[in-house]
Amino acid sequence: MKKKAEWSEAWQIAAVYVGTVIGAGFATGREIIEFFTRYGMAGTIGVAVSGVLFTWGGARLMVMARRIGAASYDELNRYLFGRMLSPFVTLVMTVMIAGVTAVMIAGAGAVFEEQIGWPRQAGVTLTLGLALLVMLFDRKGLFGVNVFVAPMMVLFSAIAFVKTIVAGDLCRPDMAAVDYSLKAMLSPFSYAAFNLAMAQAVLVPIAREATDERAVRRGAMLGGMVLTVLLLLNHMVLLSFPHKDDYDIPMAEVVHTFFTVLYWLYVVVIYGEIFTSVIGGMFGLARQVRVWAPLGGKWLGVLLVLLFAAVSPFHYGELLSFIYPLFGYMSLVLLWLLWRRQLPRR
Repeated sequence: MKKKAEWSEAWQIAAVYVGTVIGAGFATGREIIEFFTRYGMAGTIGVAVSGVLFTWGGARLMVMARRIGAASYDELNRYLFGRMLSPFVTLVMTVMIAGVTAVMIAGAGAVFEEQIGWPRQAGVTLTLGLALLVMLFDRKGLFGVNVFVAPMMVLFSAIAFVKTIVAGDLCRPDMAAVDYSLKAMLSPFSYAAFNLAMAQAVLVPIAREATDERAVRRGAMLGGMVLTVLLLLNHMVLLSFPHKDDYDIPMAEVVHTFFTVLYWLYVVVIYGEIFTSVIGGMFGLARQVRVWAPLGGKWLGVLLVLLFAAVSPFHYGELLSFIYPLFGYMSLVLLWLLWRRQLPRR
């Protein structure tokens, strides 16, 4: 009975881990292209490397956080980086959250422009308006969308992969270029590091609340394996899709091509993932800003919306291509410290 409960908890931890990493960038397919598919078959090796890092890094991060009794990512960073550097790391992470939120807002505009045919700015304005309403009324129940997104992503990825095989288009030689540049070699490390850094806020408290360390390890391993399979399926499908670079939301076009019946459902799933990412980013920023300055919630919400409106003219694909790899390289320090720092004794 105890063993069954341990595995049940492990699967719950794995589901949260997968749901946290599968953000809007993953759902749109743009993130996978940027870090893997653009390098052709070399990116396939990169997916395998990232999968190993997600499995090892997720387990090590959560076990380390549990053993030091960390209740937040700030406490874990204090252990990893030391007391002197941890305030600077918190500032960098705040900037990263702001950058990712800006990318998500641009992504909302891309969904409206590319999939619905509305002006991009109309989508951005609507999303910022809804985000302000949520911040003013503090309706955090919207985060429940994430529970729905992970299973839907698995379903759509599997369908698209099978359809690609049936169509005989899986990785045709003319679509499978190879790039073994230094950037391609670093890409799986920066991708895993970036996502682990962003997932800290969720993974650290989950590790602390788990009933058993074995459940934490198993959950991280299961989550890492599921992420590897999802990455591989989406990468192979995008590698086989000839017009992927023409779209900001390439996975929506893949679903539209292979499974038209569920196309609009997929667009709704993508927008839901983008919107919850925007809200999560804005709530996280608001909490951190209140630590630095005593601003009221309503005024802070208005200020954040105005700041993000200022960067809204930038295109989603351009912002993601610049910000995500940059933050990935910055996060490599976290990956290195996870490897270097000794796990505290139980």
